[in-house]
Amino acid sequence: MFEPIFQLPPTQSLSVSYQPWLPESRMADDTLALITFGRAHDDNAPDQRTLNVALEPLLGADLVEVWHGQGAVRAGCHGRVHYREDDQHVFAFLEIDERDYRCVGAAAEAAYAEMRAFQAQSPKPHLLRIWNYFDHITAGRGDDERYQLFCVGRAAGLGEHRPEALPAATAIGRRHNSHKLQVYWLAATQPGRPLENPRQVSAYHYPRQYGPAPPRFARATLTAAGDLLISGTASVVGHATHHDGDLGRQLGETLCNLDALLAHAHASDPRCPQRFGPATLLKVYLRHRGDAGHVAEVLRARLPADAPLLILEADVCRSDLLIEIDGLHR
Repeated sequence: MFEPIFQLPPTQSLSVSYQPWLPESRMADDTLALITFGRAHDDNAPDQRTLNVALEPLLGADLVEVWHGQGAVRAGCHGRVHYREDDQHVFAFLEIDERDYRCVGAAAEAAYAEMRAFQAQSPKPHLLRIWNYFDHITAGRGDDERYQLFCVGRAAGLGEHRPEALPAATAIGRRHNSHKLQVYWLAATQPGRPLENPRQVSAYHYPRQYGPAPPRFARATLTAAGDLLISGTASVVGHATHHDGDLGRQLGETLCNLDALLAHAHASDPRCPQRFGPATLLKVYLRHRGDAGHVAEVLRARLPADAPLLILEADVCRSDLLIEIDGLHR
């Protein structure tokens, strides 16, 4: 069995841990999802509980991310959607080959339409968190940039979804030609509370300069149990990138944004701490691998000494952004 090195308390709260990767080990029966990182694990999933995010780890190469259910976990499929669920949460995923569609936007529309259809029939209808990974996110120019095309397709696939009810989300680019759009999500029987960041314009209100369809996500979701699911957060103030080309200042601005988000969450629900602590899990997406040591040093000073940290080599959704951080905070 896996031996957790860090785990949230096993209550009605979400239970998530970073654990050592032991391929020969049997996953626990309460596993909602197990997420591996790096191309070494690509296309090597032992069963439908396992997802691979093929971004190379720069720190935490031996770790996997495990989402634990409460009690018995059931598995199933709905079209191309694979899922596992307990009585309160469902963790679902699908992967689409972009080559079957005219562009990444069309693939995103299909993926989100399937997600919407799945959620419409699920007893856990409330989206809490979505992750999106695809190749070369900032390739292309103007409205033909791949991230902008993705945003157009996502909006079409979501349909009439009130902006103020959108879940937290991350969209990150891989650097190899997998031709794979990967979408996975967490939903629940009880709705979460979308939160915005007082330092930032809501993404769904971005001006036209960022594309024909603004990104559709909340800056975070506060769950009914008081957990904070944090969207990909970067050095954006208002709607503009700050500190172009300066990793140190971008990291500082990103941490200011996270601090503001945590303070806002605490004001909304006092159960949510105002500062990073032993029940904070962070995942860093970093453009340049040579910056990993500095980023780890800065974050180690903000986290408990024994808290694991994942840093992944990846492309962020704006070419002038060098770093993005998401995570779970309780």
